[in-house]
Amino acid sequence: MEPEMLQSPLLGLGEEDESDLTDWNLPLAFMKKRHCEKIEGSKSLAQSWRMKDRMKTVSVALVLCLNVGVDPPDVVKTTPCARLECWIDPLSMGPQKALETIGANLQKQYENWQPRARYKQSLDPTVDEVKKLCTSLRRNAKEERVLFHYNGHGVPRPTVNGEIWVFNKVAAINPNHPLAQMPLPPSMKNCIQLAACEANELLPMIPDLPADLFTSCLTTPIKIALRWFCMQKSVRLVPGVTLDLIEKIPGRLNDRRTPLGELNWIFTAITDTIAWNVLPRDLFQKLFRQDLLVASLFRNFLLAERIMRSYNCTPVSSPRLPPTYMHAMWQAWDLAVDICLSQLPTIIEEGTAFRHSPFFAEQLTAFQVWLTMGVENRNPPEQLPIVLQVLLSQVHRLRALDLLGRFLDLGPWAVSLALSVGIFPYVLKLLQSSARELRPLLVFIWAKILAVDSSCQADLVKDNGHKYFLSVLADPYMPAEHRTMTAFILAVIVNNYNTGQEACLQGNLIAICLEQLNDPHPLLRQWVAICLGRIWQNFDSARWCGVRDSAHEKLYSLLSDPIPEVRCAAVFALGTFVGNSAERTDHSTTIDHNVAMMLAQLINDGSPMVRKELVVALSHLVVQYESNFCTVALQFMEEEKNYPLPSPAATEGGSLTPVRDGPCTPRLRSVSSYGNIRAVTTARNLNKSLQNLSLNEEPAGSSVAFSPGNLSTSSSASSTLGSPENEEYILSFETIDKMRRVSSYSSLNSLIGVSFNSVYTQIWRVLLHLAADPYPDVSDLAMKVLNSIAYKIMQVGLACRLKPQRLSNPGELVHATVNARPQRILDTSSLTQSAPASPTNKGMHIHQVGGSPPTASTSSSSLTNDVTKQPVSRDIASVRSANVGNIGVQYTPHSHQFPRTRKMFDKGPDQTTDDADDTVGHKNFISATMQTGFCDWSAKYFAQPVMKIPEEHDLESQIRKEREWRFLRNARVRKQAQKIIQKGISRLDDQIFLNRNPGVPSVVKFHPFTPCIAVADKDSICFWDWEKGEKLDYFHNGNPRYTRITAMEYLNGQDCSLLLTATDDGAIRVWKNFADLEKNPEMVTAWQGLSDMLPTTRGLARRVSIYLDRSKQGGAGMVVDWEQETGLLMTSGDVRIIRIWDTDREMKVQDIPTGADSCVTSLSCDSHRSLIVAGLGDGSIRVFDRRMALSECRVMTYREHTAWVVKAYLQKHPEGNIMSVSVNGDVRFFDPRMPESVKVLQIVKGLTALDIHPQANLFACTASFPWAQLSGSMNQFTAIYNGNGELINNIKYYDGFMGQRVGAISCLAFHPHWPHLAVGSNDYYISVYSVEKRIR
Repeated sequence: MEPEMLQSPLLGLGEEDESDLTDWNLPLAFMKKRHCEKIEGSKSLAQSWRMKDRMKTVSVALVLCLNVGVDPPDVVKTTPCARLECWIDPLSMGPQKALETIGANLQKQYENWQPRARYKQSLDPTVDEVKKLCTSLRRNAKEERVLFHYNGHGVPRPTVNGEIWVFNKVAAINPNHPLAQMPLPPSMKNCIQLAACEANELLPMIPDLPADLFTSCLTTPIKIALRWFCMQKSVRLVPGVTLDLIEKIPGRLNDRRTPLGELNWIFTAITDTIAWNVLPRDLFQKLFRQDLLVASLFRNFLLAERIMRSYNCTPVSSPRLPPTYMHAMWQAWDLAVDICLSQLPTIIEEGTAFRHSPFFAEQLTAFQVWLTMGVENRNPPEQLPIVLQVLLSQVHRLRALDLLGRFLDLGPWAVSLALSVGIFPYVLKLLQSSARELRPLLVFIWAKILAVDSSCQADLVKDNGHKYFLSVLADPYMPAEHRTMTAFILAVIVNNYNTGQEACLQGNLIAICLEQLNDPHPLLRQWVAICLGRIWQNFDSARWCGVRDSAHEKLYSLLSDPIPEVRCAAVFALGTFVGNSAERTDHSTTIDHNVAMMLAQLINDGSPMVRKELVVALSHLVVQYESNFCTVALQFMEEEKNYPLPSPAATEGGSLTPVRDGPCTPRLRSVSSYGNIRAVTTARNLNKSLQNLSLNEEPAGSSVAFSPGNLSTSSSASSTLGSPENEEYILSFETIDKMRRVSSYSSLNSLIGVSFNSVYTQIWRVLLHLAADPYPDVSDLAMKVLNSIAYKIMQVGLACRLKPQRLSNPGELVHATVNARPQRILDTSSLTQSAPASPTNKGMHIHQVGGSPPTASTSSSSLTNDVTKQPVSRDIASVRSANVGNIGVQYTPHSHQFPRTRKMFDKGPDQTTDDADDTVGHKNFISATMQTGFCDWSAKYFAQPVMKIPEEHDLESQIRKEREWRFLRNARVRKQAQKIIQKGISRLDDQIFLNRNPGVPSVVKFHPFTPCIAVADKDSICFWDWEKGEKLDYFHNGNPRYTRITAMEYLNGQDCSLLLTATDDGAIRVWKNFADLEKNPEMVTAWQGLSDMLPTTRGLARRVSIYLDRSKQGGAGMVVDWEQETGLLMTSGDVRIIRIWDTDREMKVQDIPTGADSCVTSLSCDSHRSLIVAGLGDGSIRVFDRRMALSECRVMTYREHTAWVVKAYLQKHPEGNIMSVSVNGDVRFFDPRMPESVKVLQIVKGLTALDIHPQANLFACTASFPWAQLSGSMNQFTAIYNGNGELINNIKYYDGFMGQRVGAISCLAFHPHWPHLAVGSNDYYISVYSVEKRIR
């Protein structure tokens, strides 16, 4: 067990103000992520990084109108003038040859950027030639792009109408002319245009520059950038560099190890970075990621803007870009060029080695600084595109991947940002690397990507990336953390993706996972199980591969794993294992049954997350074997109707269950996780299956009034219902709950008769139990499964009865089957008063075709899947008319009408073809809605930061500061209370609080450190501020009407408090946000702490009856004791065991038999000595040492009391004694090492309530006498004694506030620290008494 402990900070405070170290060292219960957040996946971010319409430039038209040797008439050129076109002087050769050479050179320059395009030159063309060329290229390119390059240096400037010139005639529009600002025709909307200057500007004519400066920037950026750099004044800092020298720079552009290649690499990184930082994201994606040639031209366009603006030319583009020529990254470019050029003279003249630029190392350092020093809310790092470029270099790759991983760890936003930059193809390509040192980094990065965007699974499988991760998972030398991430990645690859499942199955994923099921690392166990569950989900080949490897048997060990998430993952895996919809065989059916029975053992698992997954797993089984479950369900329904179940609530003392539906009844506060607790207000949500199949008379007009007591445990009867179209449950919660209780009294196995079929009976029982689960989400899911079967029964039964008539909806079916007179509807009012259900004379029976009731031998054929096909009978038993008072349906089991290997949702032989729609809809309903979100929730772990220090460990965080404040407060409370106790307590009768509680108090509990007291009545909890006298909160606990709260404990009282409530049906619920004005109370967890507890008579009436007749043993309900130090919860009550729950593992760790035939009435434990003391109804005190074997752990039994033990308390110090009190008033002190009591005191007899102060040497008790009931409450009083048995004072109840008389005392409790006593009375009042004011 790894409890959540926090180290105490060095507060540097004075001794008086220091928080108690024990508070810092105490573990916290139910504060894990699974308790603090909803079990659901994160909302997926809209991913815009993946280009939906990736394009390619397939054709290039090079139109050159140079008219070499003749200057255009409207341009006056200087002398000397810029002459070079494509770095060729046209006057150095003949005009035609010059034209052809320039055209060839231009084509080569473009081919460097897009070698695969089709190039067509059009040199000094006419209009018709240009038109023909454009038409031809456009037609051949189809939907792809065509590049049209126009150079008009030999023709006049464009006209005022925006027309450009070719020879002899005018052609086409110049889009950069002001006229082109008009809306473009639809065909031109996707046009991208680049032009050298504005309409009113002239190109520079400096002789050192080429005449086609703009073309040079676009096609030969490095060459023109170096030339331009040499023409600046700054070049003087680099001596010896001339224009001639830069022509001799060694290397090739595509070789990054050479000077020229490195400069090109740096230039690409810088221009990409500038664009990513300046452009809107969608424009960046369109221009820099959609098309390789367009991206290259736009990167080079940024350089053109910088160079040409220095000559008063403004290049223009459509779409228009924001200005980039002043961006700070250009300085980094200048520095890189400077460093490179400074080496040129020595490299060329002396042949010295080239020193690589520090540019990329420095940019990675800048990125690292951003990661390390930045605040939470900040702009994205501008170096991100550079990091991607660095991935191309082996030198920096390791560091770049490490920093990239750290960036992705910041959260989903960082992953989206990196994907939008273009990380994906880089990291996909790196999966082809065999370098072992890259494995952890690539695994981490891919886990982050897939946690945010799971659609990448297809890309991975397509590029065989899954093989990389299979090899990593199979590598025993990889750390468990990285194998966990690999298991997650593979789980995403196979998730609902058949191609991925097949690829991973061939890669032996199942065997690799099975080898690691028992790894010590819990997160790895969890994800290996999820991975297995996903690979064979709806994929039969993987399932049979798992069968051959005994995968299901190996998964069984994880069902008892100490980590709830691992157990949940194992249940998920086993659930999808039985959830395949392929043809069934005897072998597969046997396996399904074995898995189902193993899963059924988790029915009382302490984690609701596990139980929710259990319901979903069993729902797969219900879908597969639907007809078998229909048969079992009908038997259960029949049994429930015919069994008069006595209800304990009917015998309960009326004084303890007041009716709270008057006008003064306070309104219950809404509860977050219980906000959908249903109140039955109409007969609409009742048992429709029974209404349809067997209807009896019921007095009209019975309705159920809303009151807190009428709320039931499951949470969505009025919101989620059994049929796909209907929003109503067929089986109400009350019906299901009664069915569950009936099934525990009757031997339903004998109804079916064959052991093979008892699996279905057992699973149905489990589902009934889960439908009454104390945790609403579990109950909801189980209700859906049960109602899906009830809906099917209703469908089939009505189809038989109404054939050949077909009705449009279930509502019509109902009306068609109901007699004109009133019907018997099993409604909740019968359970509200808990009256026995009246047995019916004639129930609904399952009949064979011949009409006789089924026998064990004949029914088995309908419930098993024999390979031999039975002849299908087309005759169905006719519906016989009902007797008066009943509609009896003689119903042939649906399974009788099919061969055994049929699909479970085939339509019945006598149903019309149209019925197929209904049955398919039904199957979709149960499978589509049966989800828990556990796997998606588990995946959130990888999307969130894992390297970040948790907030609770951050000394400067708000959470930490609040915790420090609470611990200082705790120390102050302890100290001040201790001071008062040390002064000595002479009286404890000053009433400091009195108020009327909404319900009769049954349990009271002081919060240890805040002025808050919790008061539980039968099924609700009220919180009071006893200092201010204010009611803070009141909400319903969610327990069924026939149960009551019998114990409460504060968990984590020293810190973030939770309230645990225990009810006498064995259920435990834990609440948070109580007494919080800003939040609604919310259920953290709930589970069945004790099973097989039968609620009996309780309360004051029980204790008085015991006093009158000591042989009469009433029930103790449920008693608990909580150990904060160990996180253990001791539970017992009307059972013969003490069950110990580990709240960290959320599972039962020990069942200690009490060895007695009576109930346990009180529990007390001491973690330091591992002792548990139990007081029992027979008067015995039993001491257990939980470290010892079960046969030896009862170390002492004291039988000195002769009556019911009201309280047994084990003092919490090393030499602490046991103090116990019985209803006879004998107080006994035992030393656990001695066989007899060391001290005996006799106080007043007839005790009904007692509590012992854990710090002060005090105990208080309330006595009740037989005559007290006759003469009123004046004869009842509370007495306070010191540890020596000396009476300190009595509290007489006619002495209360304004002479208020208080009714019979129902409960009392001391404050854990202050000398305060809370007393709850039978007439709703709650009082708090303390020492005199002068002492306080």
